[in-house]
Amino acid sequence: MNLSLFIAKRYIFSRKRHQVINIISGVAVAGVALAAAAMICTLSVFNGFLGIVEEQFTAIDPDIRIVSAQGKSFNKELESIGQVAALPAVDMVSYSVEDVAMVQYGGRQVMATIKGVDDNFGRLTNFGNALYGNGQFLLEDEINSYAIMGAELMQQLNCGIYFTAPLEVFAPNRKGNVNLTVPANNFKKDVLLSSGLVFVVNQPKYDAGYIITSESFARKIFRRMPGEVTSMALKVKEGESVSDTKDMVATILGDNFVVQDRYEQQRDVYKVMQIEKLISYIFLSFILLVACFNIIGSLSMLIIEKRDNMNTLRSLGAENSAIANVFVFEGCIISAVGAVLGVLLGLILCLLQQEYGFISLGNGDDFVADSYPVAVNLLDVAVVFVTVLAVGFMAVWLPVKALTRKFI
Repeated sequence: MNLSLFIAKRYIFSRKRHQVINIISGVAVAGVALAAAAMICTLSVFNGFLGIVEEQFTAIDPDIRIVSAQGKSFNKELESIGQVAALPAVDMVSYSVEDVAMVQYGGRQVMATIKGVDDNFGRLTNFGNALYGNGQFLLEDEINSYAIMGAELMQQLNCGIYFTAPLEVFAPNRKGNVNLTVPANNFKKDVLLSSGLVFVVNQPKYDAGYIITSESFARKIFRRMPGEVTSMALKVKEGESVSDTKDMVATILGDNFVVQDRYEQQRDVYKVMQIEKLISYIFLSFILLVACFNIIGSLSMLIIEKRDNMNTLRSLGAENSAIANVFVFEGCIISAVGAVLGVLLGLILCLLQQEYGFISLGNGDDFVADSYPVAVNLLDVAVVFVTVLAVGFMAVWLPVKALTRKFI
């Protein structure tokens, strides 16, 4: 066994002449443990909120979405598109046509995204879980086309779920000259009827700006050619890797298409949450560094108390580096004990919050969850443990070297 480590282990558990050294060592362990527990709990809460984001914000987003890298549309009859649809890992395919149009109801006008989808859309996504009302998921029949709009958009138009008058849709002509004398001729107009349904996915991008309707209506209002679509959605078979499937699709399609998984479709939302998580981790690491200063105080007092013992070791032939390492190891042991206790405390608190939810978000219905969501990630646990050890080592190494040179 390493002599320095052996002596450090004896010192950590031995009774000191000055009781205050034991007290300061205990405070140091407690400080490191609380900082580690705070890191575990904070990162787990961010993971929990990210899980809620995944459940709430992706009811419209498919597993994989394909759009053209240049321009708004592409032909779904392309050979490469057919190869993607035929991949063994692909369970279902859906095509959509979407663009921005002006919608009008009862004298109120707003800009909205008209998303025309085919019959597979409802089965390919979790959109059915976001629907409210007494209607049926019917987008068209032999005569009419129907609209399913976001709840916030419905409030802006003040039309209600069961609007009585047709919803007027105006889309600018994509081709031809602009008619300044008769501006109305620059737009194609059509109408949508109420489906008796409205959707809520708790994301303003969709709730306040999207109308879901049939692919044929969108193709007609935006003057798209047969076979021309703006996006292709894929549902990956259960048990298959979305990431691997995405890579295969990107290889087949090349640079002419952009292939996105759910995280990339909601890049801004996930990026903000990851940045917030990183900033919280950095701030808590600084708090951990402050907690480690207690270790320096404990070691400095121990060095003074054990000065005679260290001089004896030097007389017996011990090198200065070996003597300094005794206290470096002692600081690392204190950090390791604090890290283990902190991780265990953090995991216990997270499990209690998961089970009982004793820290609530509020008493009203303004929140998606009743209590703070928690999801423990083993990678986060490993990062916290390594961080505590690294910060503890950096906090004691230089001060111990300086103190041993001064007092021994």
